[in-house]
Amino acid sequence: MNILVTGANGQLGNEMRIIAKESGDNFIFTDVVEQEGVETVMLDITDLDAIRQMVSEHGVNAIVNCAAWTNVDGAEDPEKYELVEKLNATAPENLAIAMKEVGGLLVQISTDYVFGKEPYNTPCKEGQKGTPTGVYGMTKLHGEEKIMATGCQYIIIRTAWLYSEFGKNFCKTMLNLTATKPQLKVVFDQCGTPTYAWDLACAIQKALEVFGEQEDFGSYVGIYHYSNEGVCSWFDFTKMIAEYAGNTECDIQPCHSDEFPSPVKRPSYSVLDKTKIKETFGIKIPYWTESLKKCLCNMNAYKTI
Repeated sequence: MNILVTGANGQLGNEMRIIAKESGDNFIFTDVVEQEGVETVMLDITDLDAIRQMVSEHGVNAIVNCAAWTNVDGAEDPEKYELVEKLNATAPENLAIAMKEVGGLLVQISTDYVFGKEPYNTPCKEGQKGTPTGVYGMTKLHGEEKIMATGCQYIIIRTAWLYSEFGKNFCKTMLNLTATKPQLKVVFDQCGTPTYAWDLACAIQKALEVFGEQEDFGSYVGIYHYSNEGVCSWFDFTKMIAEYAGNTECDIQPCHSDEFPSPVKRPSYSVLDKTKIKETFGIKIPYWTESLKKCLCNMNAYKTI
């Protein structure tokens, strides 16, 4: 198959580059910015005609959309709303239209931020009503709705707390802070599950393999949830990062979310139920601490024996 990956220079896109090296499929990696050391085809996914041309030129069978506006606080700026909606809703719709026209598959990465307004204490299921608390979650939910409305073959994967050895993310930030600060406060009243981007990329590759093998993919079309297994708070996540990295001199203290004012209220509980994706694609999901160790090893930051 010919597989187009958008946002190829982000966390997940870079993991898909690694996947591609071991795959028999042909991958085309696109972004709007170049990255030193890797080949990147420039593509503006807000331009439907440009997408159509790319799909035609490369005979694209599937698109994995890793591109999005992900600055949660920045999305609350009224001057940015139109751009955020364009990137998180209109662009995925464009990709869906292009795949609909050629009978291809769109794999869309969505977020746990489509939930959050209603209080939960059990893992969120795919059919649960979206109740976003901010512009980021709302526009990602709009993107889901627009994709489904096109009638294309799609897999929407909601994920959470993504981190990797690439780019900027919570794990890398906490590695630095726990190594350089004598004391740190981290919120304990927001619970979810960290997701190692490599694990998510492997799940995406499994879905792509199934698509390539099936003459009728209809029964697989739908929304899925994927994060690593388990539950923790940002405080717990930070404690494990510091412990595994050997940053034991930093005094890490739990605090409430309101000690860090933000323009958007983040979900207090956004654990995702992964039963559907595990049963549908036969995926075994690693526990979050095991994946964290693997990521830190890849960054040469894992010190605990």
